[in-house]
Amino acid sequence: MVDVVDKITRSRMMSGIRGTNTKPELALRRALHRLGLRFRLHARDLPGKPDIVLPKYRAAIQVHGCFWHRHERCTYATTPASNVPFWETKFRETIERDRRMLDATQQIGWRIAIVWECAIKTHGADAVANEVYAWVRSQEAYREIPRHDRA
Repeated sequence: MVDVVDKITRSRMMSGIRGTNTKPELALRRALHRLGLRFRLHARDLPGKPDIVLPKYRAAIQVHGCFWHRHERCTYATTPASNVPFWETKFRETIERDRRMLDATQQIGWRIAIVWECAIKTHGADAVANEVYAWVRSQEAYREIPRHDRA
């Protein structure tokens, strides 16, 4: 399928996609702050520079966009119809990088939570922040929000 916009327009559109301080991330940060949690942002000393870092709890939170990080069974994780091999490679590399980051973070003794953008869109930042807060106070090493039943 042919792209519906020219290369210059597509380039401008793609360059506008944020890697940090996304709307879901900002909403979650505000909600966590209201709950009394204090955190650092994008810690360069941790693998993958997690979006939200709670040093007191040795906990890191990544807010993943469903499209870019390929959230399983999510309606936001669509695949563009044009240039399919490019997108398949890009998505595969992103998933592999996420796995390496998760493993490296856990190997150095940090706990990690993955919050998917659809959870914030569907349930609201306050509800997701409450679940994150419960996870932070627990001893659980890993949590994914929303959780999907794995078959």
